[in-house]
Amino acid sequence: MANLASTPAAPSLPQPSAVLRLLKPVTWFPPMWAFACGAISSGLSLTDRWGLVLAGMALSGPLVCGTSQAVNDWFDRHVDAINEPNRPIPSGRIPGRWGLYIAIIWTAVSLAVALALGPVVFWAAVFGMAMAWGYSAPPFRFKGNGWWGNAAVGLCYEGLPWFTGAAVLLAAVPGWPIVILALLYSLGAHGIMTLNDFKAIEGDTQMGVRSLPVQLGVQGAARTASAVMALPQVVVIALLFMWGRPFFAAAVVVLLVVQLVMMRRFLADPIRRALWYSGFGVPLYVSGMMVSAFALRGLGA
Repeated sequence: MANLASTPAAPSLPQPSAVLRLLKPVTWFPPMWAFACGAISSGLSLTDRWGLVLAGMALSGPLVCGTSQAVNDWFDRHVDAINEPNRPIPSGRIPGRWGLYIAIIWTAVSLAVALALGPVVFWAAVFGMAMAWGYSAPPFRFKGNGWWGNAAVGLCYEGLPWFTGAAVLLAAVPGWPIVILALLYSLGAHGIMTLNDFKAIEGDTQMGVRSLPVQLGVQGAARTASAVMALPQVVVIALLFMWGRPFFAAAVVVLLVVQLVMMRRFLADPIRRALWYSGFGVPLYVSGMMVSAFALRGLGA
């Protein structure tokens, strides 16, 4: 009798390691950091509220951000099959429609956790989920245009988690100083998102994705991204001085000056140095967020 070679059957359920990769833990840090900024800016002690803080950070990172990653990979699965076939969905490690099911399940879990944290947090999470789905899914698909897509990501990665962190501890809508700084740092994050687009100019052009480097050209997009990152920080500095926080304002000034020096080097060769600036300049930006968060404590915000 001839030996028949058997081929392994395709998995009917997703591999746990593939699910974790789909949710992309490396992307969870920015919203979790912003949530921590919001919690600190509330002015309340965190010592007796660690349960709320941990639940809120889980909501901002693994849940809401993780959902956005699953949604994005599902709706990009056809393009990824060509450009990145080793990703969990095109590789088959997440078979069938499980990518969509995971996105839906994670959306429901996120909203359930948000509801447990209070009505203000719940509605903030509803907004975040709407942005996550609208970014990737038709008919909106904000990611197709660099202005809208980067704005949605910046808001959901920085401003919304900051707002949520304060709302969780305050059990109420945060005051205007918190909201204003959260929005300003969200605006600056628009420029940070543009840094990611320089590595994909050729592919975006072919696929019809109108990123800022595609729309404005390399130098135009680099100058725009740098201005969008810097100008909100200038406003933050002015506000901190106005609110009687000169030492915190001075610290943000120092961080901004170092960023400006690094931006000059980035502008000399944006394509080659976008990743370099992301690795060394962006940490200074988010450090300014934390400095600003501590500045808000005691303002009665």
